Amino acid sequence: MKKIGFAIMSLMVAISFTFSAVPTPVDAAAVKAKTYANCTAINKVYKGGIARNSKVKNKGGATKYKPFVSQALYDANKKSDRDKDLIACEK
Repeated sequence: MKKIGFAIMSLMVAISFTFSAVPTPVDAAAVKAKTYANCTAINKVYKGGIARNSKVKNKGGATKYKPFVSQALYDANKKSDRDKDLIACEK
């Protein structure tokens, strides 16, 4: 009886690993640093703009969308951050 219980538990663990291998969303570190021409182009892909890190605060007050956090992507598009608050093209 113990062998059957152990076999069932092992099978359940194996099944849980196969179903937990769901693709994860895009990681900020995995984003290739692409340079965009202007804020319109950035906001088509990243509605809230691009933040350099998750701790920065928007100088302009409340925004409609949360910015995407990526240091490499921000550094590539630093020219689009007109108010120098470490969030490029915030909306």
